[in-house]
This record gives sequence, C-alpha cells and structure tokens, in this order.
Amino acid sequence: MTRAQLIGVLLGLAIVAALTSLRARDPDVLRAAREATFDQYQRIAPRKYVSMPVRVVDIDEASLLELGQWPWPRDRLAALVGNLVDMGAAAIAFDILFAEPDRLSPRSVVRDIGGVDRSVLERLPDNDEIFAKSIEGRPVVLGVGLSNEGSYRPPVKAGIAYTGESPVNAPPLLKAATPLRPQLEANAAGIGHISLNPGDPSSVVRAVPLFLTDGEQLYPSLALEALRIAQGASTYVIAGAPDAPNTMTMVKIGDFVVPVTGSGALWLYLDPDRAERYVSARKVLAAGGASAETKAAIEGSIVFIGTSAAGLQDIRTTALGQNVPGVSIHAQIVEQILSGRFLSRPDWANGLEIFSIAAAGTLLVLLTTFVNPAVALACGLMITGLGLAASWAAFFYGGLLFDPLAPIVAASITHFAATAFRFLVTDRERREVRRAFGHYLSPSLLYRIEHTRDALRLGGDDRELTVMFVDVRSFTEISEKLTPTEVVRFLNTLLDALSRHVIANEGTLDKFIGDSIMAFWNAPVDVADHAEKAVKAGLAMRETMAELNARDAFGFGGDREVRIGIGIHTGIACVGNMGAEARFNYSAVGDAVNIAARIESACKDVNFDVLVSESTMQQLPGYAILEAGALALKGKSMRTKLFAVAGDARLASSPQFIELKQIHTLLVQALRMRSQARRKLIGAARSLGFEITSQLEDFYGRISRRADDFADDPVEATRVAE
Repeated sequence: MTRAQLIGVLLGLAIVAALTSLRARDPDVLRAAREATFDQYQRIAPRKYVSMPVRVVDIDEASLLELGQWPWPRDRLAALVGNLVDMGAAAIAFDILFAEPDRLSPRSVVRDIGGVDRSVLERLPDNDEIFAKSIEGRPVVLGVGLSNEGSYRPPVKAGIAYTGESPVNAPPLLKAATPLRPQLEANAAGIGHISLNPGDPSSVVRAVPLFLTDGEQLYPSLALEALRIAQGASTYVIAGAPDAPNTMTMVKIGDFVVPVTGSGALWLYLDPDRAERYVSARKVLAAGGASAETKAAIEGSIVFIGTSAAGLQDIRTTALGQNVPGVSIHAQIVEQILSGRFLSRPDWANGLEIFSIAAAGTLLVLLTTFVNPAVALACGLMITGLGLAASWAAFFYGGLLFDPLAPIVAASITHFAATAFRFLVTDRERREVRRAFGHYLSPSLLYRIEHTRDALRLGGDDRELTVMFVDVRSFTEISEKLTPTEVVRFLNTLLDALSRHVIANEGTLDKFIGDSIMAFWNAPVDVADHAEKAVKAGLAMRETMAELNARDAFGFGGDREVRIGIGIHTGIACVGNMGAEARFNYSAVGDAVNIAARIESACKDVNFDVLVSESTMQQLPGYAILEAGALALKGKSMRTKLFAVAGDARLASSPQFIELKQIHTLLVQALRMRSQARRKLIGAARSLGFEITSQLEDFYGRISRRADDFADDPVEATRVAE
C-alpha cells in the first residue's frame, strides 16, 4: 500500500464514519426523505380496494345546500342517528365535536331573548336533550379533540388490559380534551379521540395514534371505539414489549389484532379515495325515506359521520398525495384493520440501515482505492439495485418498511469522495502525461485517442471537411527587420491568438507551417455546421488582428500593421494518421486541402482577407458575402469561383451592406459586359465599403484590374507546375 492509498483509505473511512454517525442521529431531513420514500411506495402499490362494511355519511356541499348551513341543529343529528339505526348500522361514529350547547335549540334561542318565564322555557324542546336521548342505548361513538385549555378528560367506556411491561406512557400525551356535554358523555356507547397526527410537524398523515395517554390512563381513538362497539367487545388487550417499558407492539380489539409502533401508532396503508366509500347525509335524511341503495350501503356497516365540505376545514393530506376529508381516514383505519393488510417498521430496521451504510461505504472505499473507480461504481450500482429491490420486496410482500435512500445516498457520497481523492492524488502521474501530450495534440484528437479503439494506427478515411489556411501577408519583409528571437516572439504571439479561435469553434489544428496555420473541421469527430464554424473562426481572427494591431501587441509601433489572408474550402479529403509506425501525425490530404491553400494565396490578388469557395459559400445562408470572381488557382485547369466574406448575418441585414450588395451586383454585371459604368460603380462601392470596413475599400480598389475574373466565359487557367 502506497502512502497515497493509505491516506485515501483513512479519509474514506472517516467519511463513512461521519455518514454513519449522521444516520444514527437521524435528523429531520433524513426522516423526511425516508417518509417520502415510503409515500412513493404506497403511490406505486396502494392497498387494493375491497368493499368493506365501512361507510362515511358525508355532510357534503349538496347536503348543506339542501338542508342548510353548518352547524345543523342537533335534533337533525338525532334524526340522522335514528335513521341509521333503523337501517341497521353496526356502529355510528361522529367525527364532530360537541363541546358547546346547541345554540339553535328553541330553549337556547328564547333564553337569549330574556324576560321569558322559566316554566315556559322548560316546556320548550332542547336539541341537546333530544340528541342525547337519540344515542342512548345505541351503538354511537362520540369524538373528542385535543385542547390546550382546561383539564377535561373523557371517560373511557372500555376496559384496557396489558400483557408484558406497562405501555401507559408510550402514546402521545393528552393534556386536556375538548369537553362533551354531560348528557352526551353519559349516553354515548363509546368515546374516542379524533386526532390524526398530534405533534407531527408534517402535514401528511402517515401514522395515526390509536391511543393517547395522560400518564395514568389510555384513551382510544374514534376508529378503535367504532370497531369495538360494532363487535360488542368490552376490552382492549395491549401487548407491551417484554423487556422495554412504555413500548407497545400490538393491540387486540375483539377478533382483530393490530400491529403498532412502539408509541401505539398505526402505519396507514391507504386505498385511493373513492366515491363508493361515501353516502351523502341528505340521502339518509331524505323526506320520503332513504332509497333501497342507501339502506343496503348502511346495513351492517360501521358508519362514520363527518364532512367533506371545503369550508368546514377538515381536509387532510395522505401519503398518496391526495387531499381527503379527515373522516375518510378514520374510515380507512377500520378498513385496513378488517382487511388485515398492515405496514410496520421493525425495531431493528434502524440498526440494519446504519450497518448497511458502514458496510457498503467501507467496501466502496477499498474498491475505489485498490481496484479502480469503475469497478467500485459497478459494485455500488449493484448494491443500489439490490437495496432498492430488497426494500421494495419487503414492502410489497411483507408490508415492512426499510429505508433504501439513506444507504444509497451515503454510498454515493463515499464513492464520489474516494474517486475524487484518487483523481486528485493517486492518478496525478497519469494526468501529467495527458497534460504533456495535450500541448502537442488538439483537444479533439486527444479525445479521439482516448475514446476510440485503434486510434493510433496508420490509415485514413475519406470524409467531407472544411479546410482553412491562414498566412501572414509580407512575412518575409517583416522577418528581415527582426532578429530570430524577435521573429519567434512575433509568431508565438500571433499564432497563439489566432489558433484559439480554431479550438473555440470545434476545429482541429493540423499544423503550424512557419507563419501559416492549417486547420480543418468535421474530423476526427463529426461537427455540425462545420463550414459555418470555420467561417466564424475566420471572422474572429479578423477581429483579433484588429485588436492586436490597435494595441501594438507585436511592438512594431503604430506605423506598421500586420495583415493576414484566410482561405476556406469545403470538400472531400482523406483524414487520418499519416507517417511511419514509430512516428506519425493526424492530418488531412487531398484536392480539398490544395484548393484551400490556393484560395489563401489568392487573398493577395483579390486584396481581401477572408475568401471562401463556392462549396463553402453555399453552406453560409444569411452571411454578408460578395462575389470575388473566378480566379485561376495554381495547379487547377479551370478557374475557381471565390467569394469574399464581409461579415456575419448581423452585417448582412444592415442597411449599408444591403445597399452595397445591390451596387456590387450591378458592378459585377458591368465588369462582365466591359461597361463604362463600372468606374462610377467602383467609386460608389469603394466609398460605401469604407464605411463598413477598410478591407472592402481595398477590395474595390483592386477590382478594376481583375475584369477578366468576372468574364461570362472565363478562359481556362494555364496549369502552373506544382
């Protein structure tokens, strides 16, 4: 083991220890991520809906519209209870608080007027008494809520027996409850709390406490009481952990056994909210009597009475991402118990997840350091896949909740850190070699060598290229006035500044030939719009030359301006590795390369800095281009039509260039016809061109001597010996 590897292992293990410690502390952000993962599992595979004898009598918008706004007088609720009992409801549970007297009761209304004889008041009906009598001796469960005021605690109507250690302090604390009217408290068959997620900062209801505690007494939930009453059971049996006080494991209600968390909560396994679960309250209270369909839905069912009306503010968010009435969650608790489909998170789940972070992290550190990051990544992906598969299988087949996210994230962080360390330290020599070769090879060629098998073998292939040649005008004259060291300094300054534009526009630098640059596009990798990118590089070189001359970057003084010529041609060339097996260059050869070189030479005759061939011009829609005539290029039997690139699309759309283009068209016609009007047109074009760029003034200053280049039938160029 090298020193670098030892440091890498120690650093990696330190990161693993930190991540393991973080998971052991289980901060809120990890808990929220874990719960979101479990939510996603339920959304993928919610509890399958099976029709159960559980219904919600919904005080919905239609009921409020037909029977009046909430709160309803309690004699109407008494009628609702009577009708449900007559229909054969097994239990009736109110997800409604009855903490205050009915203000709509006739006795209360008249009492508030004042001055009415007491004997008259006593003869008036009292809705609370009517409601209390309606529930007396009937399977009715009333709800209470949590309160921060007072000391009221509801009576517990059922016996509670324990096995194992006492779990009395396991559930959430009940400081006080919303009070029930005395006669309602006395006559109710059961009383249950309606709180769904007390003390939970999350707005999503995932687990509901089946009991609350005041430290001495346990208080069951509305759903448990409804299930108990429906079965005619009188006692809850709660199993505590054998060796852990104040920890619940299971609750038995009549014939049903419910696994719970240590605090007595039930993990909800929900079915999407559906209309089959609901019966509108107006149908139960219909003046002509309930329909046969309504009676069939109620008969033998555990009925929860609540509201879905948005204005009554009892809407909750579930793990399925749905906003549902709170009463429907109470109903789903009973449905889940009846179905026997439960979710649970074993006590040892935390320990397993913490161990998996430590084990997977240690393995990835060792693989990354001693094997290679790719193998470690493959192993990490395999561990991730197995972890996800195991977590999902545990949920889907066993209802067990194991968090795959924390181990996966921790393993990813560990692998990234170990790989980064190896890249920065262990692989330093390899990077140094690559950096050294990068000085001699273009980035695109270096990429090809790294990613293409057999890239360093001799050979080539024919493909369309856009080839550029760049040359310094009057270089011999310049070099005669400089020492060799000054010539090298001049060339380095110039070629470095110009070659940057080749790289920036996805070109490949082929070679530097003295004061010249050869570059091409569309090899070794495909380059979209390669002709346009080559011309963009040429225009950028023009701007760079203007900037270098303006700031006297060459140290020649303000009276000497350095100028360049750029020739660009698009055609088929052979490109590949050329030379000997021991030493070779990646280059391009062929007629397309020769033409580009000749076009660059023609810049002197045309007196313009950027010339392109017709094949390149055809791939430059919208550019500011002017016909430069058909020139006799060295080594070509026929004249070659060339074009001067004045600028990009922005210049092409300018009013000055549009006017110049019109004049230029007339000038070309005049030159072809040998018209006397050409002198006047040249003067106009030269004057207008100067307003755009001095290069155009020079171009038109030379054009009168090149009338033959614009002839209708240019004579064949005399082949010049190579």
